[in-house]
Amino acid sequence: MAKPDDLKNTKIAVLMGGLSAEREISLKTGQAVLKALLENGCNAVGIDVGHDLPGQLRAAETEVAFICLHGRYGEDGTVQGMLEMMHIPYTGSGVMSSSMVMDKVVTKQILLYHEISTPGFVVYRAGDDKNEMLKRCRHFPLVVKPAREGSTIGISIVHDKSQLEAGLSEALKHDDLILIEDFIQGDEVTVSILNNEPLPIIKIVPKSGFYDYASKYTPGQTEYLLPAPLEAVLYNRLQEVSVAACKALVCRGAARVDFMVREREFFCLEINTIPGMTETSLLPKAAAEAGVSFNELVMQILTDAGLDK
Repeated sequence: MAKPDDLKNTKIAVLMGGLSAEREISLKTGQAVLKALLENGCNAVGIDVGHDLPGQLRAAETEVAFICLHGRYGEDGTVQGMLEMMHIPYTGSGVMSSSMVMDKVVTKQILLYHEISTPGFVVYRAGDDKNEMLKRCRHFPLVVKPAREGSTIGISIVHDKSQLEAGLSEALKHDDLILIEDFIQGDEVTVSILNNEPLPIIKIVPKSGFYDYASKYTPGQTEYLLPAPLEAVLYNRLQEVSVAACKALVCRGAARVDFMVREREFFCLEINTIPGMTETSLLPKAAAEAGVSFNELVMQILTDAGLDK
């Protein structure tokens, strides 16, 4: 792990934008991180990632990459693998971890292996027998989502087989691997992890009742209770399980673990290896509650940059 002072003369490229459906959010995250790095006295530049990323990195004389890419071609291990080949250290999780966590089905399979509760699920791949899948989905409501997208893109809550078919069609626009998951009625909470340490838990209360894309990224559409009003034993257990989940999936740097809580039960929904850093993002809120300013948070993520082991 590098010391902050050692990084002041290092050429840092903030990778943002990119080619995924989450491009606009990535640009906001990247601009916020770039501003913080410059305010911290770092030698940093922003790169709007295109198809010629290796050329962009060489032109910027990049020595360390700060990855602010959300979704495919950035959060899924592809950019991490390219940086490995170029021997450029980078922030966040490595190639294997990034690719596993990006796939919600693989994530759930690993969580179950480690006896971490997650909602029951059915997997549908493009070309599978749809009637067979419909037979397996006997209990409603269900959540239908693309297995390899983020920011609730393509997600639906369905209450019958007709809605399930419509939700499946919508999800297939974004991915050919679909996760059909039991809907858990309860409270949504999230636990941010910073360099293997849990931050204060946030309870998410969207005004619409569903934490969708608009609720996530429109200021004022969601209330955030911080720290989450949970009994102490449950609160501590959620933090412990979040750290265990990140270790099981070999996450590094900053990550965020999302749960549904129903009374004293909890179910892990997914893990995010490159949490957002926008004005409505959850990681900076949790860090601030722990006494870590946005600029300090950025430097802590940066100092953990390295190559995959």
